[in-house]
Amino acid sequence: MQFRLLTAIMVFLGSYLPLAVILFSQNVDYAAWRRAFCWPLESGGCSLPITEAWYSLTLLVVTLVCFGMTILSLALVRPKQDVIVREAEYVPTDLMNYTLPYIVSFMGINYNETSKFVGFCVFLAWMFWITHRSGQILLNPVLIALGWRLYNVTYNFPGSSEQYKGRALVRGYLDPGRYKQWPVQDIQIIKP
Repeated sequence: MQFRLLTAIMVFLGSYLPLAVILFSQNVDYAAWRRAFCWPLESGGCSLPITEAWYSLTLLVVTLVCFGMTILSLALVRPKQDVIVREAEYVPTDLMNYTLPYIVSFMGINYNETSKFVGFCVFLAWMFWITHRSGQILLNPVLIALGWRLYNVTYNFPGSSEQYKGRALVRGYLDPGRYKQWPVQDIQIIKP
């Protein structure tokens, strides 16, 4: 299952929204919250109570937008094509690929140390490449937390005895039976 590159990047970045929130919270200047509020933000008198605000906010906004686009895209899919699922095998999520960056973030990654942050970005780029090439881009904990599961399925279309094998992203659990599906690239979206 190979998603197109831009779609895969969007899903991958959206799955790291919790990491962006963690890194953002590590860059908040909590002591600044005790000072009086001032406006407008000027270079001399006022500033955001965030260290490395540009990096923190950019990563947070990018992952939030990608996450929102992923969820919106899944919500807009309206399965219309009938399909009969003959076999459905749940594909367990390899959480290590997604857990490792979170662990690394607690070991001192911040935006102030450029070399560490660049190394972390290179690490994430490798993770993306491996995840994309292996067809595991949809196996991410954020989608699981929202109730989506990935299945290997054997199916056929009504009126045909020819069986096909593929993958299905399902909202909830999938048992053999008749469903409506909508193909998106090499995967079927099924909402029982």
